[in-house]
Amino acid sequence: MLAESSLGSRVRLVAAKDDEAGKLTEIAGAAAFLARLEPDAVEDAAVIILAGTPESSREVLNAKPAGLIVDLTYQTEDDPEARVRAPQVEGPEFEPEEAGPQVVAHPAATAIAVVMERLHRAYPIASAIVHVFEPASERGKPGIDELQQQTVNLLSFQPLPKKLFDAQLSFNMLARLGDEAATRLNEIEERIERHLATLLDRSDGVPMPSLRLIQAPVFHGYSFSLWIEFEDAPVPSDIEDALAGDFVDVRGGDLEPPSNVGVAGQSGISAGEVTPDRNNGNAIWMWMAVDNLRLPAEGAAMLARGVL
Repeated sequence: MLAESSLGSRVRLVAAKDDEAGKLTEIAGAAAFLARLEPDAVEDAAVIILAGTPESSREVLNAKPAGLIVDLTYQTEDDPEARVRAPQVEGPEFEPEEAGPQVVAHPAATAIAVVMERLHRAYPIASAIVHVFEPASERGKPGIDELQQQTVNLLSFQPLPKKLFDAQLSFNMLARLGDEAATRLNEIEERIERHLATLLDRSDGVPMPSLRLIQAPVFHGYSFSLWIEFEDAPVPSDIEDALAGDFVDVRGGDLEPPSNVGVAGQSGISAGEVTPDRNNGNAIWMWMAVDNLRLPAEGAAMLARGVL
């Protein structure tokens, strides 16, 4: 995302692991080396984007750099001066606050907030329920590798690796991970709720939806099933018109519905499959999907551009 912007030539990549330092890569088409993570590698930067491991983020924070911290790792969430940010929700007039860390909102919270704020502005929402389907890539490369290996082993009748999820994820849906899982779903669900509540609190009276997070057996991309009850429900075509705009690709009835595969590598939010609830005349169902890596990367790049 940075390489696609005017900041590409000004980016310095810093390796979180010693064995990555010195590797050759490229930025905006030009060759670049990964610098070693040391205090002098970040002390003169105007913006520091934390996008590595929790350990590497803490190491950077301990160096106390003078530049603006843009945090994609949630390590500064408890800092009293930190603020949860989602430029996609805040609109074109947003401005980064240089007083404290800027925590990029969880991608699920950002996507839900964009859609609900836009709909509520046109047609007041009474209540909503959202099911969030989480991909394995939210656990990084280890999550992708474990799901892939589980699938291979299942098809060859071999024991399943369960180091990360501590449960069978392949060909399965999980409302809760195993007791020995590296991360608990309820903790992630609570983070999404915190971030969403913060974003909606800055909007004009958008009600907080009820959320449920489910671990899905997919490699990439968040999917969402939304049930939204309006004070006076419009027809689906009016809802699609209200959603259309920056960051939202509305998939009408003549197009393929949104899917996690379809949004891979794509910017913004894909929304569609708007259908009336047959048992409630003021409610609709809707489906949407986002690239879980690209959406927060977009937010981080927008915050960086706002400073530089």
